[in-house]
Amino acid sequence: MDPLRTAVIGVGRLGEAHARVLADLPGIHLSGVYDIRGERAEEIAHRYRTSAYGGLSELAGDADAVTVVVPTTAHCEVASYTLSKGLHTFVEKPIAATVEEAERLVELSEFHRRVLQVGHIERFNGAFRALEGTDVSPGFIESHRLASFDPRGTDVSVVHDLMIHDIDLIRCLVRSDLERVDATGVAVISDQVDIANARLQFVDGCVANVTASRVSLKQMRKMRVFQRDHYISIDFLKGESEIYRLVDEPGPGRIRGLKIPINTGDGRTRHILRQKTAKDRTEPLKAELASFADAVRDGSPPPVTGRDGLEALRVSLAVIDQIERGQR
Repeated sequence: MDPLRTAVIGVGRLGEAHARVLADLPGIHLSGVYDIRGERAEEIAHRYRTSAYGGLSELAGDADAVTVVVPTTAHCEVASYTLSKGLHTFVEKPIAATVEEAERLVELSEFHRRVLQVGHIERFNGAFRALEGTDVSPGFIESHRLASFDPRGTDVSVVHDLMIHDIDLIRCLVRSDLERVDATGVAVISDQVDIANARLQFVDGCVANVTASRVSLKQMRKMRVFQRDHYISIDFLKGESEIYRLVDEPGPGRIRGLKIPINTGDGRTRHILRQKTAKDRTEPLKAELASFADAVRDGSPPPVTGRDGLEALRVSLAVIDQIERGQR
């Protein structure tokens, strides 16, 4: 099978990481890179032994797929072009600046029958991937995503910069329509909201309390999931998860872990079993881009579809709208 010719559009800090990973992934040929800053494109092309394109039209004739790593405001323009040219397209999150733009990208990908994957990278974090096979039916979710200030992301609010990661993860776990959004936020350093909290209520009764900040002294990327007989703690920084289960007396072969007797009031004794998932050291970006290549080759839906990106954007915009209403 011929290597999948893949190009990177936009080679800033994150775009360079795309080029690094694609240059090393089996079954992929990094055909080249493009950036409106020609000198930067030449620098990255030299570093990863590939070509620097002079324009998108040159790139379109030399690649099968692209990753779009440009500012959010340019996502729709660039990804519309690549999809229209028949290129399978990976676009970093958020999928676009507006719902209308996101809908256009989804429609184009379906019309041209091309893969459109959105870069919600935390889906590929080992801590989250470790939950595969676990019956997750949340009743309450609490997440905290805290980071120190970085001027790089201030073209958008912290909702689009950081919180949207957890919005996507929560939608993936809950699998129910959103019913209500309450939110508040404050601009602290930049001209955009730098710290925000949202309460998301779903039709099935689940409630998620989501906090994101880019003005914190320490980093934190944690999510806690509560459901009947289960408590799940996910640490995205460490790439580890812990699952606590309330069970009857375990027999041979059952999950081994910490057992704490609990008096349930009906004469029974139940036990808390603690399971710490094995640490997955796979680089999330590598797993993410490999999944994109697999979807292109197999013709299967990618793990994070264009519609997933659209719905995550829709919720994040609802959060921003509630914050702006409160400020007014």
